Amino acid sequence: MASKIEIHIIEKVKEKRKEKGLSQIALSQKLNLSDSFISHVESKNRRAKYNLNHLNEIAIVLDCSPKDFWPEKPL
Repeated sequence: MASKIEIHIIEKVKEKRKEKGLSQIALSQKLNLSDSFISHVESKNRRAKYNLNHLNEIAIVLDCSPKDFWPEKPL
């Protein structure tokens, strides 16, 4: 099961992805990852997670700061 911080970050990435009009597959492809990677991370039933490198690359693609995915205060 994902931790509170992991769930928060996953939801923030999902929110930013949708704001930019990108599908899960499109974001996966822009990151040069398998087509299903983002869907696996966003799925509650999978154990896939973002690492720091993923978050940095996602921020580049979504034209934002990696800090945008983190909460203001510890969870």
